[in-house]
Amino acid sequence: MSSSLFELPAIETLSSSISLRQQDELTLVVIDHPTFRAAFSLQGGQLIAWQPLEQAPVIWLSDNSAFTQGKAIRGGVPICWPWFGPAGKPSHGFARTAEWSLATHEESAEQVTLSMVLQQSAETLALWPHDFTLTLLATLSRDSCELQLTIIGDFSSTAALHSYFHVAQSEKVSVSGLGETYIDKVKDNALCSQSSPQTYHGEVDRIFTHPAAESVIDDPILGRKLLITHKGNSDVVTWNPGAELSTSMADMCNEGYKTMVCVETARIHQPFITTKATPAEMSVRITPLTR
Repeated sequence: MSSSLFELPAIETLSSSISLRQQDELTLVVIDHPTFRAAFSLQGGQLIAWQPLEQAPVIWLSDNSAFTQGKAIRGGVPICWPWFGPAGKPSHGFARTAEWSLATHEESAEQVTLSMVLQQSAETLALWPHDFTLTLLATLSRDSCELQLTIIGDFSSTAALHSYFHVAQSEKVSVSGLGETYIDKVKDNALCSQSSPQTYHGEVDRIFTHPAAESVIDDPILGRKLLITHKGNSDVVTWNPGAELSTSMADMCNEGYKTMVCVETARIHQPFITTKATPAEMSVRITPLTR
């Protein structure tokens, strides 16, 4: 799916590397830079592709994901806010299905930066009675991708940058730097611990509550490690649906679980407390390390 995004015709050219394109019902910001390529959906302010030149894709996107207004995109980096999980309706909040605005964009020979903004509307106020401003600042290059979320308003909220990563074979990868203590969502929120890196054999859905500042996905088949640097978070979530759940998900092909793992920068057990004078920030920086 992600490769076909770069074959869509441009509906508006913003710079030599940046254009607006249409995939079904959604408007995309597509970046075709000399050193990397990437794409965002304005619905959700969501990164849906990033691939440095001459490397395998870093970000995973489902081949079955619908590009439909009001429906979440399966893959990329959905922005879960102002709540994570089933704390409200819709699940994972409304930011990932709301329409964001492209505020700024700049490019150089080395990188592209852009920002997108979401503010309250009649639709959001009906779901959550607060005025707010969300800004996503993205800085992308061949060497790294950084996403910084800024939250402004008078309220408490939880959030996640729900990152889906492309891997060669999920059962062969391991993730370190998650910490030891976790809440196991597969086992009725049981509090558990482990000392070894996380692996993926069957459904995995865990909230690590004392993670390190950096997580590392080790993919021996691709010969690549992904260094994931978290800031402003209290938790790191990791998820893979496994075979049984994957086959029940309409927006994921039956074997989609084999080529992805989620490692999510999250703020769950310590909610953000913000005011207009004291915004909150949370970010993830992704750095591929080839062997």
